[in-house]
Amino acid sequence: MSEPLRGVIVSHAAVAQALLAAVAAITGVNDALVPVSNDGCDTGALAERLTQAIGNKPAVLFVDLPGGSCLTSSVRLARGKSDVAVVTGVNLAMLLDFVFHRELPPADAARRAAEAGSRAIRTPVA
Repeated sequence: MSEPLRGVIVSHAAVAQALLAAVAAITGVNDALVPVSNDGCDTGALAERLTQAIGNKPAVLFVDLPGGSCLTSSVRLARGKSDVAVVTGVNLAMLLDFVFHRELPPADAARRAAEAGSRAIRTPVA
């Protein structure tokens, strides 16, 4: 793949913008992720926001919840496209992993990010 993957964080309200800001602050990487919020729009407008964010390039869509309009719109957009993958349950750990592995094909980058995100979920001992 000649161009690094684009990551699109798809969320309710301002969650995507907050995650983007955290990733940029930690890594110094500012061009890997694009935030998309469903705030104030219906599914048609959300689909348009996603289409613009992807820009006809290979991408991984990182969705906040495993249900609802953000996931439904993301899955519809990715259906039939081998260069767009979807991961749900976005967290900071998966986005950090993604930023440093954008040379992978979308499905591999999504799988790797999901694994990193899953490994980061713990119940710490007090």
